[in-house]
Amino acid sequence: MTRREFGGAGLISAAALASGTPLLAEPAAAAGFRLGLVTYNVAKDWDLGTILRLCGEAGFEGVEFRTTHAHGVERTLTPVERADVRRRCADAGLRQTSLGTVCEFHSPDPEVVKRQVADCREWVLLAKDIGARGVKVRPNGLPKGVPEERTLEQIGRALAACGDFAADHGVEIWVEVHGEGTRLPARMRRIMDACGHASVGVTWNSNDTDVVDGSVAASFELLRPFIRCAHINDLDSAYPYRELFALMASAGFSGFTLCEYPRPVAASEGAVWLRAYRARWSELRQNRERLPGV
Repeated sequence: MTRREFGGAGLISAAALASGTPLLAEPAAAAGFRLGLVTYNVAKDWDLGTILRLCGEAGFEGVEFRTTHAHGVERTLTPVERADVRRRCADAGLRQTSLGTVCEFHSPDPEVVKRQVADCREWVLLAKDIGARGVKVRPNGLPKGVPEERTLEQIGRALAACGDFAADHGVEIWVEVHGEGTRLPARMRRIMDACGHASVGVTWNSNDTDVVDGSVAASFELLRPFIRCAHINDLDSAYPYRELFALMASAGFSGFTLCEYPRPVAASEGAVWLRAYRARWSELRQNRERLPGV
């Protein structure tokens, strides 16, 4: 794919958008969606070996390594160290689904945005080297004094620039539904429409702002064509996870739901905690709400 200068925009096929076909994070032949772990916050204090061991013992299949955590999967790794991370994850049977970055593109200062795009490219190279499929980025709010539509379009253009670079390296950009104001699904949809790049998708984030009259169906439908991954948190909360899982099944989603529980867990308790979380996830997945056609 030919790279464009910052400010360009790619195009997802009109047919794909019109049909609402989801952009799946895994091949369509995969048997349903799977469970993985975001190291934020549960495993923020676990080293790489502990993550690999505990996830394996609990039956978790993937991991999103979030920057600044004890595992040390960072852009500063040498080529030898990157190869070692890739090997160790493969030996443990754990898929590196994504890298959790703090790259964000909403600043009204163009130089800040350019630096964030450059940072994202470095994360793409790390993802390629360790075998991760996606680089998670985020919007993080709407600057005061700037027209909303201008900011949303700016974020979309920056994502398209990142998507160009990612596509050249066999990686995707996953945009977390995040930030004050920007986490509203309708605004995220406008960002994605402004981006229009086939290598840029969405990480569903299980926000309270997804829920309208007790349901996430309308929000899910807005973002369904773009969903590559989902962050899930407290499965016993009031968030309608049974409905969400049913919607995912109905859409044919075959990627990862990644546990992003809001509190750290001690490594000494990690195996028991992860097994309990997986049991609850399995129960919800098996007994999801029955939607028409599911």
